[in-house]
Amino acid sequence: MFKGLFDNFPWSTIIMILLLGVVVIGSLLLYKKMQKRAGTCLLISAALIAIALVLSLCNLGINMGIDFAGGLSIKYDMGDVFEDADIEAALKNAGIKDYQIVHAGSEQHELQLRVKSIDSEEGVEALRTSIEGELVQKYTEMKTNDATVSYVGGTASTTLLKNAVLAVLIAAACMLIYIALRFDLGMGAAAVLGLVHDVLIMLAFMVFFRSFMQMNSTFVAAMLTIVGYSINNTIIIFDRVRENHNKTALASLSRVQIVEKSVKESLGRTINTTLTTLVTILALYILGVDSIKEFALPIIIGILAGAYSANLINGYIWAVIPEKKVAKAVR
Repeated sequence: MFKGLFDNFPWSTIIMILLLGVVVIGSLLLYKKMQKRAGTCLLISAALIAIALVLSLCNLGINMGIDFAGGLSIKYDMGDVFEDADIEAALKNAGIKDYQIVHAGSEQHELQLRVKSIDSEEGVEALRTSIEGELVQKYTEMKTNDATVSYVGGTASTTLLKNAVLAVLIAAACMLIYIALRFDLGMGAAAVLGLVHDVLIMLAFMVFFRSFMQMNSTFVAAMLTIVGYSINNTIIIFDRVRENHNKTALASLSRVQIVEKSVKESLGRTINTTLTTLVTILALYILGVDSIKEFALPIIIGILAGAYSANLINGYIWAVIPEKKVAKAVR
């Protein structure tokens, strides 16, 4: 009876609207209870995420690459600087309307062509034969035999996207369990919220940088890297929070004051490790090829977001959780 009823239902739009509501309402509720500076930092993050969600609802969301959207990616060495009009004419003659042309290489001699409207490997071969036959006549130095071709079908791209989401959820769940056992449930919840914050900030900047940044499988690797890197900063601070919270000499301090003291004591270590990592990743981004840059830029964003949340948000979320609701800390 209900078969096919929801086949064309806009689930992605509904999910984005619900997520927008959760971000806005949740941030406002926490803002009322949190220390003013931390609450302001949380609102800044919420505003960035909300803007990205609104842009996504307006069809200006993440620029999905071949790995997630499916389709064809071909890279040619044209042997000389080429004109977009020539490429567009060849694609038009081949019946292709949905495509993206990218100039690559140090001398801009490389053509990177992305086509989403290819549904079979036979179609890939037919397209290559058509455009190569036309372009070789004008660009005689074009190296068709050395072309780099990547094709991902619709089913494979959907599976990859599901596995990426599942990987992040499993990582977050395992970290929640570990921190809840090692510290307490309140710290575990605060740490996982911090991880969600960092991932959402990375996704938000993927929306803002959609004109020159695509989401491919390298982004999943970057996201999982940041999940692990960010939780490390948070655990260092929470370890200091637990230590100070258990000191008899500091028993008169409130939970917010304990967090402030712990963050200050850990700040030098956080700055040093963050800057050391950033120098390396910035070098990769500046000197690396396009595929390395697709990996390095999300890492840079994630490192900054992780340091931001670990020092200015996560601990204060723990501080507003009523102590009677927090599991007894492991001494």
